[in-house]
Amino acid sequence: MGFTKTIKNIWSVEDLRKRIGITLLLVIIYRFGCYVVLPGINPDELLALKNFTADGLMQLLDMFSGGAFSQASIFALGIMPYITASIVIQLLGMVLPAFQKMQREGESGRMKLNQYTRYLTVLILLLQGPAYLMNLKYQVQAAGGHVEMGFWTVAFMTIVLAAGSMFIMWLGERIDQKGVGNGISFIILIGIIARLPEAFIQEFTGRLMNSQGGGLVLFLVEIIILLAVIAGAVLLVQGTRKVPVQYAKRVVGNKQYGGARQYIPLKVNAAGVMPIIFAQAIMFIPITLVGFSTNHTGFFGALTDMYGFWYNAIYFLMIVAFTYFYTAITVRPAQMAEDMKRNNGFIPGIKPGKPTVDYLDSIMSRITLPGSIFLGIVAILPAIAHICGLNRNFASFFGGTSLLILVGVVLDTLRIIEGHLLMRHYDGLMKDGRIKGRTTGSGAF
Repeated sequence: MGFTKTIKNIWSVEDLRKRIGITLLLVIIYRFGCYVVLPGINPDELLALKNFTADGLMQLLDMFSGGAFSQASIFALGIMPYITASIVIQLLGMVLPAFQKMQREGESGRMKLNQYTRYLTVLILLLQGPAYLMNLKYQVQAAGGHVEMGFWTVAFMTIVLAAGSMFIMWLGERIDQKGVGNGISFIILIGIIARLPEAFIQEFTGRLMNSQGGGLVLFLVEIIILLAVIAGAVLLVQGTRKVPVQYAKRVVGNKQYGGARQYIPLKVNAAGVMPIIFAQAIMFIPITLVGFSTNHTGFFGALTDMYGFWYNAIYFLMIVAFTYFYTAITVRPAQMAEDMKRNNGFIPGIKPGKPTVDYLDSIMSRITLPGSIFLGIVAILPAIAHICGLNRNFASFFGGTSLLILVGVVLDTLRIIEGHLLMRHYDGLMKDGRIKGRTTGSGAF
């Protein structure tokens, strides 16, 4: 009954109804473009490319592109170049004074940074386009096909690929302005969800065809475990440690300001999914080096097995290290302490200045440790699930980047819908409290 009432409330808000409709329309356009193959490419010859994107970083790229990468679509490069450019600009804003100044300039500074992000995106696309096309040529030839890749053909297809990615970016911006949710994140979410039905059916049919019996019971157990993992991911995304801040009273004229106590919510996982992405990129290096070698044994050969012990052990440790690194450059206790001091605020029992910085830094160190360990466990869960006998595609939803992005974006979208309902004096989506979204990290994640 409550769910039906919520749907009626959403439908009764005209602005929200239009936004949801526009979002669905733009998503349909995006999914249609994922199946438009590049000119001159025979779709029947792409089997080798699909096998090439079944594991590793290529699987991650194919997931972010909604399957367009393995289908040689005009959207093959997806939104990842824009995400990469956004991360680079974000990191430059932490180390270069010129970018820090633009970040403090408000709307005008944000527009300049967005423009630089677009320029960098185009540059990345112009570099990635020919590399993708050369790999596409190799994969098609490996399947016994043939594709012409002369200079002008490569130049033309690179322009098509770049235009496709920029069009996806434009769709994301339209969702931001006229739809519901963060457009770029929502597009990534759609690409992840698009793989879920096929993976679900493959796992279900595989269990039913199990000659040993009990396949349906095992499938139900897998679903229960998956729901438990999703609940844990929700806690990881929403978990915070609240630090009380007391503001001193100020009297200006006849008015009194301050005197209230507020809280600084410090995220348990302030780094989001960025440590997983960084670690996956680095772990792909030994796979690439071994690919150019005829000797696939030894330590580096062991690192090519994504379901092996050494790969996942090093992968786990790198995620923990990158979580601390990314948290250190995104969460700034010194800036927090300076802002509190400027607004006549202080942490009860802690002196302003360096003691406040040390206190905030110690809290972040303590809460980042369990967050980084849990993030590492979530990242290696797909490998554990596959070793336990799950289908490879279905196992990828038990953790890793796909699960965290799925949970985070869904929470953000529900929070925005709830905000529209509460603003028009309707009940929210949850009876036992407000939905929490993500407040840190890259805009795409």
